[in-house]
Amino acid sequence: MTATSTITELDIRTVEPRKKHPTIFRTFDGLETGETLLLINDHDPRPLYYQLSAERPGQFEWEYVQSGPLVWKVHIKKTV
Repeated sequence: MTATSTITELDIRTVEPRKKHPTIFRTFDGLETGETLLLINDHDPRPLYYQLSAERPGQFEWEYVQSGPLVWKVHIKKTV
């Protein structure tokens, strides 16, 4: 990721569980190509990766920034 990339931070830990994925998708969809979502969560968001892969194939890059045990941070860069 380049230093000029725009990063939108989303701390999802306080969001009601049933609203988490819709909130993440809405935020991701609002990004411009090349912008990055920094997702902060209290567990490994691997299921989100699989859902994004199915629903937004080829539209993102996924990079763990921090991998627990209490906090996970992931850069999700919009590529299309």
